[in-house]
Amino acid sequence: MLLADRVRVRQNLLNKLPEFIQQTEEYYKQAHTFRIYDYLYKLRLMQQELIGDYEGIIQTTASSEKLYQRGKLNAKRFDRRYNMYYSVYAHLQARHVRQGLKLAPEYLKAFHRSSGNWFVLLELYLTLAMHAGDYAQANELLNMVFQNPFYSQLRDSAHQRWELYRAYHHFIDPENSPLRGLHFTQFMQTLPEHSRDKQGLNVAILILQFLHYLRLRDVEALLPRLEGLRKYASKHLRNPAAQRTKLFFRLLQLTVKENFDIKACERKGQPLFARLEQTPMPGEAFAGIEIIPYENLWQQTLQILQMPSEGR
Repeated sequence: MLLADRVRVRQNLLNKLPEFIQQTEEYYKQAHTFRIYDYLYKLRLMQQELIGDYEGIIQTTASSEKLYQRGKLNAKRFDRRYNMYYSVYAHLQARHVRQGLKLAPEYLKAFHRSSGNWFVLLELYLTLAMHAGDYAQANELLNMVFQNPFYSQLRDSAHQRWELYRAYHHFIDPENSPLRGLHFTQFMQTLPEHSRDKQGLNVAILILQFLHYLRLRDVEALLPRLEGLRKYASKHLRNPAAQRTKLFFRLLQLTVKENFDIKACERKGQPLFARLEQTPMPGEAFAGIEIIPYENLWQQTLQILQMPSEGR
């Protein structure tokens, strides 16, 4: 329950987890029951997720899968699909994209498309495709979602995420996107800059809005968003774990400060970009998933600067 709350609440939970895990390990030494194993397994995943130990999650899920295959876990009680989800998630965050793309379609078969968990796993599958730069596959996955008759039964928050994913895909690959340009423009105009109702999406929204108006060279729209990036960073990105987002915000700010001069942006942005490449993905206690890696988005930004304005 606490994991689904705000970032600050998740960070407070992180401080308590070592004690919880130690207590549960002691219980498991005393009684090797499945219930205690399951608690310990989930607490470890929770801690590894929050601190960004994605290699640890891969090891934890692989170990559980081996125990399951050897008949050491109660097959009727062990939630193997939960294990599959975390494995795919960790491969995405650890940047083992190709391996994740191999696992995702196989694991997706274990979920019925009427299940909310089918959509959740497909979010990871889509993000893996986006991170791999395979936008054709990403388009196929988006079609699978929006053509699924059970899509209408999802919560509004899930609909908002899928609309945002589709908007990112349209922005990066408009020629092969089923989304009409007018729909995309209207969507961009109705997005709030940030909202309590969109925890975890705020950064993605801010970035997409900025890039949209940068492509249009709409200075009147860019200037308040430039200030918005600065204010958001100073208020919400003070934790060292938010370093990747802060670095990318600074790269975006360069585009306006250097008057859309691509050579100046490349030159002055190179030290920031080098630091970005060396900075690992943060844990879920501190940030949401990058729909498209910031490194790829910066290359896309430079391409935008090379292109003539699309006008308003």
